[in-house]
Amino acid sequence: MTAAAYPTLFRRHAGNPILHAGMWPYPAHTVFNPGATLLPDGTTLLLCRVEDRRGHSHLCAARSANGLDGWVVDPQPTLVADPEHFPEELWGIEDPRITFVPELGSYAVAYTAYSRSGPGVALAMTQDFRSFERYGLIMQPDDKDAAVLPHRVDGSFAMLHRPIADSGAHIWISFSPDLRNWGHHKLLLPARRGAWWDANKIGLSPPLIETAAGWLMLYHGVRHTASGALYRVGAALLDLAQPDHCLRRGDGWIFGPEAPYERVGDVPNVVFPGGVTVAPDGDTLRLYYGAADACVGVATGSIAEILAWLDEHGRVW
Repeated sequence: MTAAAYPTLFRRHAGNPILHAGMWPYPAHTVFNPGATLLPDGTTLLLCRVEDRRGHSHLCAARSANGLDGWVVDPQPTLVADPEHFPEELWGIEDPRITFVPELGSYAVAYTAYSRSGPGVALAMTQDFRSFERYGLIMQPDDKDAAVLPHRVDGSFAMLHRPIADSGAHIWISFSPDLRNWGHHKLLLPARRGAWWDANKIGLSPPLIETAAGWLMLYHGVRHTASGALYRVGAALLDLAQPDHCLRRGDGWIFGPEAPYERVGDVPNVVFPGGVTVAPDGDTLRLYYGAADACVGVATGSIAEILAWLDEHGRVW
């Protein structure tokens, strides 16, 4: 008799890890936690977090024609901290999420700016990933794991993010008329309590994925164990017209650290997705993630399969 198995919703690329510090054209300690987007010519661009030996991070772009190999890395950092003009970036910039905003014809890059007061959410706009218009800090510390939605909601831009408060680390949604001034903050998805895989601390993974059924949200949950934190990924579905309303939330996690490069690294037992692309078929996902805070992996999934899993294993939240 064969033992029953959990469904496999994400399948790792056999060539993982696809990016690591040894592939960089300048000295780097680790490369991980990329944002991702498909450029108009079909090229996959990953905007990777690159950490140096000081422990400070910057962002660097890598491009691939097929999104799996043949990566061409920018010869110099693509976006570096600028503490002279943006003091909130004193200790580096980290963990970007990329959203193309059709109304503006630009990509919104939400990233973490690290200051003496802790991590906060900063935003930069770009059309070519060569030059950037920085908006500076848009969410005060302690806040991170942010991404902008591609379309306005009832006339306002919307952004998911993860502030930390006395109640814990939960996912919130906020609204803005201009991407600079944010308000109407609302708790969207709370971390659970107790023995759950996503108890006490959660955060958005890649930007929301637009589907006919609603906004598919992949998020990370942190479980604190005797040997340290364990980062895994779950799924929820938000209302398409009202993304501040969660329709379903899965009880279990669907992707977690299993491969050696996810188990061993600067921070063991971590998969941390920050980027996703959708293939022309409208269903196939490529999930780009940081593995053990040391390298970059990619896994392939199906929107239809994840939505079916949510129907079976999720609950109204």
